[in-house]
Amino acid sequence: MFAGAITALVTPFRSGAVDLDALNGLVNWQIEKGIDGLLACGCTGEAATLTTEEQLLVIEKVMEASAGRVPVIAGTGTNATASSIELSLEAAAMGVDGVLLITPYYNKPTPKGQIEHYTKVADAVDCPVILYNVPGRTGTNMLPSTIAVLSKHPGIVAIKDAAGSAERVTAIRNLCDITILSGDDPLAMAQVALGGSGVISVVSNIAPSEMSDLISLTAAGELDAARAVQAGLYPVIKAMFLETNPIPVKKALSLMGLITDELRLPLVSMSGELVPELKGVLEEAGIL
Repeated sequence: MFAGAITALVTPFRSGAVDLDALNGLVNWQIEKGIDGLLACGCTGEAATLTTEEQLLVIEKVMEASAGRVPVIAGTGTNATASSIELSLEAAAMGVDGVLLITPYYNKPTPKGQIEHYTKVADAVDCPVILYNVPGRTGTNMLPSTIAVLSKHPGIVAIKDAAGSAERVTAIRNLCDITILSGDDPLAMAQVALGGSGVISVVSNIAPSEMSDLISLTAAGELDAARAVQAGLYPVIKAMFLETNPIPVKKALSLMGLITDELRLPLVSMSGELVPELKGVLEEAGIL
């Protein structure tokens, strides 16, 4: 079910509130450009600063706008098992195709705690669960052996791995057959070539067709063509991390006229001295 290029959607704001019109436009544009799936309320969607009501509203509106045309995943993980269950149950009741659960941040659980956390959530929800390992944000790296244990649960079907290592795909695949989705745009091609099924991407917010082509070509073994796409996309990928994600991608989307350049504190708009560099990269890539 989860494969190809999946966009980790930004959450557009206007005057402090979620901009539902812009969100609807983003979803439709993404699907028209050939994206394979959508993630609502991930890290790129600033889920940590959304209220529960806002988070459920965003998930609901993404579901409505997509209208079954592509799979929709909801980010429902928190650093508390009880609230992760509560939010996941709400999303599952809306009919999402899966829930993405970040490794609990700040409290940094041990492997045993991670196993108990994810098992409790997966036991509670009648919906596919995707693990999300992103040590750069959580301070904890999920071990391949932990992933292998969790993969035995029938409700845990995939992992988004953003540990910054292509070799982890091989390490995980040697232990279990869980679906592996890249969480690192620069490594997505390599991770798919090693046996990953796709990517949950930041850069596909602004380049959905290109990222979709990159993943599909790699999966088909057309590596020369995939390398050409990767070469063209690489400067754009790098530009998306000139500052903390999603600051650059929101600036890019605003330059494209798709959203306002509004973030929620403590994130602020991109530093002025970096904007010309970003614009130059987008113009060179034909995005602007």
